[in-house]
Amino acid sequence: MENKENSGNREAANHKISIRFFDDREVRAVWDDAQAKWFFSVVDIVGVLRAETDYAKNRNYWKYLKAKLKKEGNELGSVTTQLKLRAPDGKKYSTNVLDYDGIIALAKVFPSTKANRFIEWFTYSDETIDGKSKQKAYALFETSFIDAIEVGTVKGLQQIHAYLFGGLYDFAGQIRTVNIAQGGFSFAPARFLENTLRAIEAMPSGTFDEILKKYVEMNVAHPFREGNGRATRVWLDLMLKKQLGCCVDWSQIDKRAYLHAMAESVVDASEIRCLIAGALTDEIHSREIFMKGIDYSYYYEDHGNEISE
Repeated sequence: MENKENSGNREAANHKISIRFFDDREVRAVWDDAQAKWFFSVVDIVGVLRAETDYAKNRNYWKYLKAKLKKEGNELGSVTTQLKLRAPDGKKYSTNVLDYDGIIALAKVFPSTKANRFIEWFTYSDETIDGKSKQKAYALFETSFIDAIEVGTVKGLQQIHAYLFGGLYDFAGQIRTVNIAQGGFSFAPARFLENTLRAIEAMPSGTFDEILKKYVEMNVAHPFREGNGRATRVWLDLMLKKQLGCCVDWSQIDKRAYLHAMAESVVDASEIRCLIAGALTDEIHSREIFMKGIDYSYYYEDHGNEISE
């Protein structure tokens, strides 16, 4: 790993920003096009491993640890790069980051059960079906395929699902032919699904309330065996972009609040309406908004307690 701290700070305008989640804690990451790899926030990793939520305390601890490691001759004390990441106050600051190997080495400085679990998560999280699907979701922003997706139709939703899960599930993009239930709730029966989806497709989508109602009904239909939530949130955003010139900044919606609101939407959609209305943004061309949206969309499905998945 090369030492770049003395080469000055680097602008991150053209970098891809990502957020990973470990124990419901954010770990910010930034893609460096020049080196073609992800770099991760050192302060975020320190906070996770110390179970400390105070950003200033984690930053100060890293300063102490970095000096200590440098004095001991450990290369981690001098190999960090600086890239700009958005801090909790919403502003971007130059932040110490390490690449994949550097983060593994940093975690090993914290000998504990949590550190071992973190290393296992960090090592294998991108190799799971969700991890691979998430990488494909990121790529949507960079390709022309997203402009070819039919907006607001069943076919369009199938196109999204096939793109996200193609090669990962043999039923990617295919409407389910089996009944499914979750948490005691049964989704639309398979034998009526064709008619149900036809009716949802015919629903109007010219206003926010109409789009939201269509989104809620599609969630209740649950047309795929797996991957409904992630595909349908992209489907929702495409309708909002086309009809209203806005999209959802999913990072503004708390995971537990979202899951609860979606469960309640079966009988009362007012809660999910309020959450989504409060998170709308007109930054429809922002790569950072899109990437964070994917990060949070996949985060909602973590830990096996999905409601809309």
